Amino acid sequence: MKQFTYVIKDKEGIHARPAGVVVAEAKKYASNITITNKGKTGDLKRIFGVMALCVKSGEEVLIKCEGADEEAAAANLEKLFQENL
Repeated sequence: MKQFTYVIKDKEGIHARPAGVVVAEAKKYASNITITNKGKTGDLKRIFGVMALCVKSGEEVLIKCEGADEEAAAANLEKLFQENL
């Protein structure tokens, strides 16, 4: 399992546009990928799972990748979070 944490910098938090970008990237991988915020966890491959967490600016999220391509998934998703959120 690979994981990383990230503090959301976008002033609007995780809203529809960046959520869509992140979900599209997560769907490229066979690994199970989750996002956790304030004790709630969602599937990073489902837009409603991400949006339901209502992540605000300044909050920390935990991304966990588990599966055959977890290393690539974690590395690319971390880069994507840094660029978009």
